[in-house]
Amino acid sequence: MSRCAAVPFGRHVKCIILNSQIGAEVMTRMMNERDGASPLRFLFRGEPVSLSDMSPRQTLLDWIRLQAGALGTKEGCNEGDCGACTVVLARLKDGQIVHEPVNACILLLGQVHGAEVLTIEDLSDGPNLHPIQEAMTTHHASQCGFCTPGIVMSLFALHQDQAAPVTRDALCDQLAGNLCRCTGYRPILDAAMEACAKPANDRFSGATPARIAALQDLSSDTDVFVGTTDAFFAAPASEASFAALYATYPDALIVSGATDVGLWITKGFQDPARIIWTGRIAGFDAIAHSSDSVTIAAGATLQSVAPVLADVHFDLGEILRRFGSTQVRASGTIGGNIANGSPIGDLAPCLIALGADIELRHKSGSRRFPLEDFFLAYRKQDCREGEYVARLHVPKLKSTSAFRAFKISKRFDEDISAVLGAFHFQIEGHKVLSARIAFGGMAGTPARAKASEAACIGIDLESETSWMAALDALARDYTPLSDMRASSTYRSLVARNLLKKALLEIGATATSQTRIAHRGWTHAAE
Repeated sequence: MSRCAAVPFGRHVKCIILNSQIGAEVMTRMMNERDGASPLRFLFRGEPVSLSDMSPRQTLLDWIRLQAGALGTKEGCNEGDCGACTVVLARLKDGQIVHEPVNACILLLGQVHGAEVLTIEDLSDGPNLHPIQEAMTTHHASQCGFCTPGIVMSLFALHQDQAAPVTRDALCDQLAGNLCRCTGYRPILDAAMEACAKPANDRFSGATPARIAALQDLSSDTDVFVGTTDAFFAAPASEASFAALYATYPDALIVSGATDVGLWITKGFQDPARIIWTGRIAGFDAIAHSSDSVTIAAGATLQSVAPVLADVHFDLGEILRRFGSTQVRASGTIGGNIANGSPIGDLAPCLIALGADIELRHKSGSRRFPLEDFFLAYRKQDCREGEYVARLHVPKLKSTSAFRAFKISKRFDEDISAVLGAFHFQIEGHKVLSARIAFGGMAGTPARAKASEAACIGIDLESETSWMAALDALARDYTPLSDMRASSTYRSLVARNLLKKALLEIGATATSQTRIAHRGWTHAAE
């Protein structure tokens, strides 16, 4: 049995909250003192919960089912794909309550610090069902019932925060991370359309002032450190504290959204003893604009980043709309996606094509360099001991720029890319002056197609025959592998066709139709 798993739930684990200015050395000294012990805190069933007994790797789902005894939340895939375990976290953001659906199966228990945890049992008001539940019943939208709690919770989150009646497309996006094995999607959508026809007017919205006050009581600007020097869950409140703690414990596992790390635990049976969660770091989710770039702090969630990158270019917003699910985007962060180093991560090739820089930070300083240089080999990045991904600097497109990005996957929604291509050209008239082309899924890292880039220079966008050298050069840039998602031959052909598609769109008139699978795509060619 693994070390953390062997710790009985009844054993006392010390929890100490330290001032954010106290250095890591003082943390180590104070961890053995009983004075100042304080538990992990969140709201459940409308009441504050204090926990000082927890393994750093314990998931929220395990606590809900095994300790709270709330069995309405189901365990399905246990990897964040099916949505049966969906619960809602309510947090204060800019003084307002925001409701976000999350996959409880891969979310670590420590990540709910300061939040209100809502499960399917919370929705009814005595004998009266919540409007979402009532509509599901009326439209016979529940069949076997296993996935129903997660579906209802996803719809509840949307219902609570909607400012106006939602569209069917918005509901499809919201439910992309909730699978119904009985294929009851039509009545589910019918129920959702009825229930979400108007903003929420339920016991939750009626109790907003009291809920805000309760969440404010949980808020603090102090670091949270639960455990001992050998095994802990830490939630620093400042970047200075984070940098100091990570420099002291460089073997600690940094967790942002846990959308991938959660699988290491539930599927890979990894047993991380030291975990540092970035979700409480002040300003670590900040997004700043300048005239020519956007600076995005690593802790910004994919959900918050989506409209920002969509403003850079529509295709980036569409890539993020298909990035995982609502539950994944609510938890996952842009820094986590990059730091993960996956060769099939969707954001890295897009940002590389744009010419983005990465900023790494250490307790002793920081360094900034092109994002493409961060990826050294398969799952190996240029990140020194004690360094972490702090920010990404993304250039905005110039008036002479043309950009396209395409994701190819077996499923349209909530699927991992077989190939993702991103194309960034500088254009003068019909001539290509320069090119940045990057692919994911074609090599052990997200990588540029430098031979094809060179061959693109000078091509005439109105003459397809001038494109051939650039298309042929892709065969020299990549020798892709074959795996369960696609063969090497398929990937090579798709990459060639995506480059041709990008050139067709950029050089074509606005009436040219090159996309057949989309919702609301009205983007005209530059």
